[in-house]
Amino acid sequence: MMPGWTQLLLVAVLLVLLFGRGKISDLMGDVAKGIKSFKKGMADDEDEIAAKAAKTINMEANTTDEHAKSTKSDS
Repeated sequence: MMPGWTQLLLVAVLLVLLFGRGKISDLMGDVAKGIKSFKKGMADDEDEIAAKAAKTINMEANTTDEHAKSTKSDS
C-alpha cells in the first residue's frame, strides 16, 4: 500500500520540525558526497582492472613472439 500525498507531507513537516532545514541539507550533502565517492571508486576499480588485463595481454603476446622466434631459430 502506497502512502498518500498527505501522509508524505506530514512526514516531511515532522522531519523539518525535528531536525531543522540546516541538518537535513547537511545530511543530503553528505549523502551526495558518499554517492560521488562510490562512483569514483567504481571507476577507479574498472580502470585498474582494464590496466591489468592489458598488461596480461601484452605479456602473453610477448611470450608467444619469443616462442615463435625460438622455434624459427631451432629449425
